[in-house]
Amino acid sequence: MRYMRRSMFVYVLLTGAALAGHPALGQSTKVDDAPDANLELTAGAVAVGIGYTWGHGKITYHGASHKFRISGVSIVDVGIVNISATGSIYHLAKLEDLNGNYVAASAGLTIAGGGDAVVLKNEHGVFIKLLSTDQGIRFNLAASGVNVKLDS
Repeated sequence: MRYMRRSMFVYVLLTGAALAGHPALGQSTKVDDAPDANLELTAGAVAVGIGYTWGHGKITYHGASHKFRISGVSIVDVGIVNISATGSIYHLAKLEDLNGNYVAASAGLTIAGGGDAVVLKNEHGVFIKLLSTDQGIRFNLAASGVNVKLDS
């Protein structure tokens, strides 16, 4: 038990140190800023130490709907969940800028049903504020990477 507490403490310290310079967490928008687009997402995740996430959704940009897919990995993650999420997209100058590799940081525990809030940012400066509802069992203290790709 002592070893487990010490290990979790080390994970928390290492993750905190790694995320201290996280670009998406250091940048914020003003409350008055309106999002450039909104999204809805359905995803799943499976993890035993290292996790894999997959899903699909749609964004509403300039009044039109566009479909996209996501896939990604996480570390220090255990569980199986189904995820439903909504979010706001900021700094989206053109639709194609949604494509890319996003970095995310999160910490959470889901038992039966719960939620999570995450900020993701890609190489084009686009960032997504995501609120999710999870169904399943999951523990994560993870830095994650997610790839988003618009469907043609």
